This record gives sequence, C-alpha cells and structure tokens, in this order.
Amino acid sequence: MATKPNFATLVLVVATAVALLEGTAATVYFVGDSLGWTVPAGGATVYANWSSQHSFTTGDILVFNFVSGQHDVAKVTKDSFDTCNTTSPISLLTVSPANFTISSADDHHFICTFGQHCLGGQKLSVSVSSTSPSSAPASPPTTSPSPSPSMAPSPTPSATTSPPPKSPATSPSPPPSATPPASTTSPPPPPATASLPSPPSETTLTPPPPPPPNSAPLKAVAATLTIMFIALCVIF
Repeated sequence: MATKPNFATLVLVVATAVALLEGTAATVYFVGDSLGWTVPAGGATVYANWSSQHSFTTGDILVFNFVSGQHDVAKVTKDSFDTCNTTSPISLLTVSPANFTISSADDHHFICTFGQHCLGGQKLSVSVSSTSPSSAPASPPTTSPSPSPSMAPSPTPSATTSPPPKSPATSPSPPPSATPPASTTSPPPPPATASLPSPPSETTLTPPPPPPPNSAPLKAVAATLTIMFIALCVIF
C-alpha cells in the first residue's frame, strides 16, 4: 500500500506525456480525487457532484484508482448505467489505475461490475464538450480607441505673410575727385638700341687621330714566314 501513491503519480506522468504526444491540450482528472474509485458512503451523488465541478473536453483523461481484484471500471451505455446492468459493457478494465481517454463530445458512463457496487453508488457519468469554454474567442471591443495625442492635427499656419526683407540701401557714388584726370595719351616708345653682334661661338678643335700602331713587328714576322716557306720549297 505504500507504493500506491507513487504508482498513481507515475500513471499521471505517463498519461500527460501521451496527451502531449497526441498534440492535444488534454487535462488529466483523478476520479473522486482523494476518495478514488470505490463505493462511496454518500451514494451516487458523491460522483455526480464531483463530475459537476469539472468541464470535460475531448482529449481529457479520466484516471480511476482502486484496489485491483476488489473493484473494476466498465464503460457502459446510458441504459446499463441507469439500471446498473453489468452485462456486455463497452469496455472493461480490471487493473488499477485504469485510464480512459475521452475521444468524443458526448455523455460517457462508467460503473463497477463487482457485486452491488453500482447500486451502492459506484457509478460516474460525465458530459463532454468538443472545445474548452476558455478557448472561445473574445468579442472585439465596441468602442473605438481614442486618438493618440500624437495624432492631433498640426495647427494651420497663419495666412499673414511676413514682408519681404528690405533691400540694402544703395551707397551714394563718391563725389568727383578734384584731381584732373590723367592724360589718355600714351608716352612715346623708348628709342631703339643698336643691336650688338653676338660673340663668335668657340670653335671646337678636333684632336688629331692617334698614330697607327708600329708595324715593324708585323713586318718581321712576315719576313720570317717568307724565309721559312722558301727554305721548305728548296728542301723539297
């Protein structure tokens, strides 16, 4: 019995994870809260009052906590719910905690099939809507927003135009000078100076060509070769 709350917490975590994976904004409800799923001392009104305190929508999950082997939970029709008929249920879960995911917007009915448990008040009926009441779109406000101070029209400029600036006063012309005007006759040109002959340019002296190299050694060599040639001719 010490592990029962921990197991119920694990089921809540698993059920919430499944709801998130399905992409729905599901809510997990523990049937009867701390009472769980049992034969209530106050009769069937206990679960009827619990159901009326909640707004169920499609995708929500109902978790039934009970002692396995002593209770079960069966989904039944409206007639079977009213008469506590335990035969041919729509679905039946015998292991706690038992989870039912609400898949349609309709009235869903649950009972316990053990003995006289249903007649003793262990039965639950929930009404499910397709959308949550909090998700209804809010109606737009009917009053128009007051204009912002920054939107006030700028004042119309004054129609009075400023006079054009006065033009600067014309300075009076200076009085005529007492000095007589200078003569307009141009002075005679200066006398032409006699042009001097330009000095003669310096004559560039070309140095004499260097003396030819001494040809005496060449002549000696030529003479020697000639003599050797003649000697060879005589011998042969």
